[in-house]
Amino acid sequence: MLKDITIYTDGSCRGNPGRGGWAAVILDADSEKRIELSGGYKLTTNNRMEIMSIIKALDILNEPANIKLHSDSEYVCNAFNKRWLQSWQKNNWCKANKEPVKNVDLWKLLLEKIHPHKIKFVWVRGHAGTQENERCDQLAQAAASRADLPCDTGFAKKWA
Repeated sequence: MLKDITIYTDGSCRGNPGRGGWAAVILDADSEKRIELSGGYKLTTNNRMEIMSIIKALDILNEPANIKLHSDSEYVCNAFNKRWLQSWQKNNWCKANKEPVKNVDLWKLLLEKIHPHKIKFVWVRGHAGTQENERCDQLAQAAASRADLPCDTGFAKKWA
């Protein structure tokens, strides 16, 4: 039987592109365990941080789980709930308007990470008082402020 896990995620960016942060709060209903994660990059985008927050949260799960993932990113939630990702993959990572999909490196990585899990993506309105979403926002903002942020190599390749 799969464990029930609830995850809240958020990404932030000071300027877009600019200094960015990602964060996740992971709640294990069985053990009542709570984990908070955060990190960032010195030059990235908000959407990259939204995706990265999910990747990093899934990275620490060491067994398949039933996951209810809450995000205030319509971009991320719609990619799964409206099956945009399936269409993008079918169209060789191009959108319906034939423009290339952005952040393909992270989308591909995220697809690898979700594979063993059953995930329900739930959109939550940002800055609307949802406690764990607000906590993620605080963590992501703080992460974007760190002095020692690494380079987002996936983003940097586009600007090289």
